[in-house]
Amino acid sequence: MRQTLGEDEWPLLRELLRDHGHRSVLVLLVPCLWWLTGVLVIAYHVARSARRIARRVFPARPVGRIEDHTVLRAQRVRAWVALAMSGALLAAYGGASDAWRQLVQRLYLAPWLALASAMLVAAVLYGAARPGRRLLMRAHFRSAGLSILKYVGAWALLPMLFVAAFTGMDVLMPHSLTETTLPVVYVLALAYWSPFWWIVYFLCFASGPALRNGFNLSAMHAALPALATSGAVWVFALVCRITAGPPPGPEALASCIPFCGPVSVTALAWWEIHRLRHRHGMRWRD
Repeated sequence: MRQTLGEDEWPLLRELLRDHGHRSVLVLLVPCLWWLTGVLVIAYHVARSARRIARRVFPARPVGRIEDHTVLRAQRVRAWVALAMSGALLAAYGGASDAWRQLVQRLYLAPWLALASAMLVAAVLYGAARPGRRLLMRAHFRSAGLSILKYVGAWALLPMLFVAAFTGMDVLMPHSLTETTLPVVYVLALAYWSPFWWIVYFLCFASGPALRNGFNLSAMHAALPALATSGAVWVFALVCRITAGPPPGPEALASCIPFCGPVSVTALAWWEIHRLRHRHGMRWRD
């Protein structure tokens, strides 16, 4: 049965809130929100485990990656400016449906185009390398290949786990919710959906370092991430133009917008390569 506070207990509650602030409110609400507490605890441990594995598969600074902090700052500024311009254009000429469609399209296409571009650039650099250098590049390619297989396998498992979670809940879940079956349903739901969300977290934490470092192929050649990124954005712009058509807005503006991103990324990529050659001693064939 529910219990309410008596008249003599309200002053004690007000004094507790005044002395301890919001922490006391959380302590009082934990028994009432046990289901939310359990979800948050499980989600935290699932995300932490996925992040640890993702950083192990795709480290932020893989072997062979030369980081130029000046270039990194310029890339961050370019990314924020591009994000602000995209938001302003969508707010002025587009709608929520356009923004959501473009976001889903980018999330789905970007990893695959970046992977294909990195593999193509790696093949070109391998063909141009000297015979002695190729032996070392093959060793790096084997180690990077395992990381790529794990990443592709995670994407392949994602829809399978989603369907398996729905099917398992439909088959094994009780048809009616009562006070007795509610804890069982809660535990089964956590057990079914935890693997799916682990894969989601893994892909979220792994995609950034993977795209930035050419899926660990940067160990083959220092210029590979810049070349792969430059090639991927041009292919991505072409695919988006063919599948989605021109962006919203006036005709002159819509004709220029799709090329602003690839041009700026390519300019930064070639600036990075220039600095790698003149400041870090990078050579194309060595």
